[in-house]
Formats: sequence, structure tokens, C-alpha cells
Amino acid sequence: MEWNIQGGRPIYAQLIEQVTLAIVSGVYAPGERLASVRELAMQAGVNPNTMQRALARMEEQGLLYTQRTAGRFVTEDVSVIRQARQRLAVQQAEQFLAAMHRLNFSKEEISALLEQVRE
Repeated sequence: MEWNIQGGRPIYAQLIEQVTLAIVSGVYAPGERLASVRELAMQAGVNPNTMQRALARMEEQGLLYTQRTAGRFVTEDVSVIRQARQRLAVQQAEQFLAAMHRLNFSKEEISALLEQVRE
């Protein structure tokens, strides 16, 4: 998995978004075991405590679960994964619409632009 950590936003929030994206896009399959916190932190270039915080939050959301001696795994509940996918899609749509609003685009112009890009 390729990590993209940027300034200006909490690192743990970016980690949550990136691991969630990896899950909903199929990089990590339902039931798949994740690398250890230390390994993931090293790959992402972040403090292990920050990675632990992000993964613990994802457990609270139901996307991950821990088996005491075996490690951390992606949920096997596809409805939880679908809900996470929907949340990410809504966030992306909101960001796009906010940017279009700042550019003073009308609903019709946004629709036309989307249709143009789609073609």
C-alpha cells in the first residue's frame, strides 16, 4: 500500500482515510490480516502510537477487529465495508461541490461539466 501523508490535517485522520480506502477498494479483502502496527507505521513513516490510534478508531467503527494472538483483521461484514465506501463517496462529493460552489458554478454547469468529463 502506498501512503500519502500531507501537512495541514491530523495524521491519524489521514491514516484512517487511507486504510479505509484500501479496504473499500479491495486492496485489503474482508477477513484479511493487516501487518503489525509497527510495520504499518514504518511503511507510512509515522509514529507507531499514531498508527495505533488510527487503527483503534477503525476498530470502533467496525472496519477492523483484533484477535488477541493473531493480529488485526479487516471485518468480514460486507455491509460495514459498503457503509464506509458510501461515507467516503459522500465526503468526496461534498468536497467537489464545495469547490464548484467557490468557483460559482450553477447546478446546471456542474451537471454539464460532469457529463463532459464522463465522455
